[in-house]
Amino acid sequence: MAAAPPLTRSDSARGEFSPLKHFVVAKKTISDVFEQLLNYVKETSEFVEETCGNKALENIASQDQKLEIQAYADKLTVIKEVLARRHMKVAFFGRTSNGKSTVVNAMLRDRVLPSGIGHTTNCFLSVEGTDEDKAYLKTEGSDEEKSIKTVNQLAHALHMDESLDAGCLVRVFWPKTKCALLRDDLVLVDSPGTDVTSQLDSWIDKFCLDADVFVLVANSESTLMNTEKHFFHKVNERLSKPNIFILNNRWDASANEPEYMEDVRKQHTDRCVNFLVEELKVVDRDQAPNRIFFVSAKEVLNSRMQRAQGMPETGGALAEGFQERLKEFQSFERRFEECISQSAVKTKFEQHTIRAKQITEKVKSIMDAINIEAAEKRVAALEDREYQMDRLEFVKNQLNLLIDDIKKKIKAISEDVATKVSSAMGEEICRLHVIVDEFRADFHPSPHVLKIYKSELLAHVEEGMGKNLAYRCSDAVYASVQSSQQYMIESMLPLLPSTVQTQVHMLVPSRKFDLSYDLNCATLCNNFQENIEFQFSLGWTALVHRFLGSVNAQRALKLVDQNFQASRPALPPAHTPSSGPPSTIAPPNNNETALMTQEDLMVAMATNVASLTSRTSMGVVIVGGVVYRAVGWRLIALSASLYGLLYLYERLTWTTKAKERSLKRQFVDYAAEKLQLIVSFTSANCSHQVQQEMATTFARLCQQVDQTQKELEAEIRRLTAKIDQLETVQSQSKSLRHKATELERQLEAFTNQYLQPQQ
Repeated sequence: MAAAPPLTRSDSARGEFSPLKHFVVAKKTISDVFEQLLNYVKETSEFVEETCGNKALENIASQDQKLEIQAYADKLTVIKEVLARRHMKVAFFGRTSNGKSTVVNAMLRDRVLPSGIGHTTNCFLSVEGTDEDKAYLKTEGSDEEKSIKTVNQLAHALHMDESLDAGCLVRVFWPKTKCALLRDDLVLVDSPGTDVTSQLDSWIDKFCLDADVFVLVANSESTLMNTEKHFFHKVNERLSKPNIFILNNRWDASANEPEYMEDVRKQHTDRCVNFLVEELKVVDRDQAPNRIFFVSAKEVLNSRMQRAQGMPETGGALAEGFQERLKEFQSFERRFEECISQSAVKTKFEQHTIRAKQITEKVKSIMDAINIEAAEKRVAALEDREYQMDRLEFVKNQLNLLIDDIKKKIKAISEDVATKVSSAMGEEICRLHVIVDEFRADFHPSPHVLKIYKSELLAHVEEGMGKNLAYRCSDAVYASVQSSQQYMIESMLPLLPSTVQTQVHMLVPSRKFDLSYDLNCATLCNNFQENIEFQFSLGWTALVHRFLGSVNAQRALKLVDQNFQASRPALPPAHTPSSGPPSTIAPPNNNETALMTQEDLMVAMATNVASLTSRTSMGVVIVGGVVYRAVGWRLIALSASLYGLLYLYERLTWTTKAKERSLKRQFVDYAAEKLQLIVSFTSANCSHQVQQEMATTFARLCQQVDQTQKELEAEIRRLTAKIDQLETVQSQSKSLRHKATELERQLEAFTNQYLQPQQ
């Protein structure tokens, strides 16, 4: 802030530097500072409001701080408006007709206010400058601008307005171009005589509390009156040490009695000094004489009016000693201007400057608090983000390791289940006859009953084998699956957030895992055809099948009888209790047509014998003759008898029960062969079930871990955004704090330059 120029006395009327400029410069300086301060507080208010409204910042700025700064902004707005209206104010008081209006006109160097014979001020009149070219006035309670061109018009307007009383204020606005004194924010207040009213308290409250200087205009032809003293005693009670000047006006009358002039002057001075020092106690005794002046306002006004018109100042009828009285008046003006400029700056700006410092300090402390809070939150957010990033890396690495480990474990358990089921199913196939023998149902060889019987038998076998396989495998498999699932959960648990860890049991199904052994016997044995017709164990067909085998026997029998089983499918041979192992008759295929090495001869011999016997019965006679001659007829008869008895026995024992047993034996052989074909398929199916069950559980856990990863990544992104926001808050709060420091420096410079006592 630039240093103020030294206060040198010059003539304000000539446009040179006046001590009043001190106030003008100070007002502009403090107004600029307050403008910057208001903008600064508004900026901090927006910053705090934005920070407070950001939920992601966790209330770094509180609601109270926001309201506090908004209140400061409102307060500064009011102060700024008050500063714009601030001006220096001097109030002139004294008894009626002491020349108060004349003193004001002399200081203004023009006849602004009505004065002289017949013009008594009947209300308060304030004179202030206006930038307009014409003069006007405003009455109290009205914004109407009443134009006035001459003093007489003003006097007429005041006397014609009957609503004006001694306690009213009329504001006179005089063009600054006509009066240099009004260019420096100076307001001069003329008053009615202190002897015209008893409502002095209301006058003081209304017009004196903001006055910077009081001028007591006394009549030098008389002493100070009690009414004047009484008024200033009341002023002194309301204000702390007011600045009071005493003008002993009409001192030109002393020129008529020069021999008594010094005595009278000393007498007036002593009384005025005692009044200021002893009674009011507003100045020291050493300073009191500088507040007392002996002047003739009328002479000064006339001389200055003449000078303004280009005439000599000393022209006209002036009493002796005019120059001394003029210098005295000029001395009063100098002291008055110096006093009011210093006093007005202090009274008008000191409290506002102190308040501005307090507001700046408060706002700066709020910025410091926000900066510290943001720094702490930022450090915590950085640590939290580092922890989340480490945890995310840990989860990814552990998940990759667990995936390989769990896959191997699932594969091992699946293979173990396949082995167990395959072994158990092989054992169950070996003891299939037990399940079949346990079957009980009504049996009859009729087709309808047989169909129902076989359907129920298939269902019984399906149920029995399923129960046996479940008994052999399910508990062990369930225990293995449960153990593996528990291992998965324990392995995955550290990778899950704490909120999920307590609910991880919900990820694993609470039901007991059971293998499904879908043997589908109904479809598997759908082509089973029983053969429960009677078949003699020593019959021709049985012997051929026994000695030649199923395939070769069929070929041989076809040669004997071209119609042998030509119209029926291959059926397994019927088995009597004495018959041999069953054989399955199947249509010949390409392999069966191939030449046989060892059996070709036997087939050819049988074919030739059959061919021979079919052609002629001569062969039978010849053979019978040969046998008869070899063994004798008795042996032949015995053999024929035994053969017949055996046939009769087998025929008689071929009952319904025998037929049921034969069907069950045929079914066991057929079903065992078919079940052997699906052992690998069933074991693989069970293995797949176990694998799917464990994979589902693991997939749920992995899905939760994936969700955890996504949450961690989202949290890392949120923390990164939060850190950026906190860094922005820190940067802005630091910048705003630096601005507050700069404003404090300007306020301190203003205090040192304008408010501190000058050395």
